[in-house]
Amino acid sequence: MSVHPLIQRLTDEFGYPMLTTESVDAFADGHEYSVLFFSEDPNKVKEALDVAVVLPELVAAFPQLHAAVIDRQHEKQLQGRYHFVTWPALVFLKRGEFLGSMIKIQNWDDYMQQIPQILNRQPQPVEPLASTDA
Repeated sequence: MSVHPLIQRLTDEFGYPMLTTESVDAFADGHEYSVLFFSEDPNKVKEALDVAVVLPELVAAFPQLHAAVIDRQHEKQLQGRYHFVTWPALVFLKRGEFLGSMIKIQNWDDYMQQIPQILNRQPQPVEPLASTDA
């Protein structure tokens, strides 16, 4: 499964880690505030590329956020954990606990209004991932 160049740019140019089900908890627990980018297939969900372009601007506007990209092979397994059904999604966490999400591309003013509200919410614990051990 190849990664679209605009999404690859997030890891290569901006240094956002590409997370899997095995690495997401350590990343999220290690930062006071984090934002996880769930893109889905940008060939099917065109707005994913718009969000990929906007994400670095959001991190610049909210420097307390530490961004990461969720590996496409692990998105479906993690999706239910963060309570969203529409793609693409930005999931906001505080020390690994769920604060909220924003789906699809939004107007800049909506991001500027909603992200502070999300970051001020009371965090909710996330469900542990089901073990894949037999």
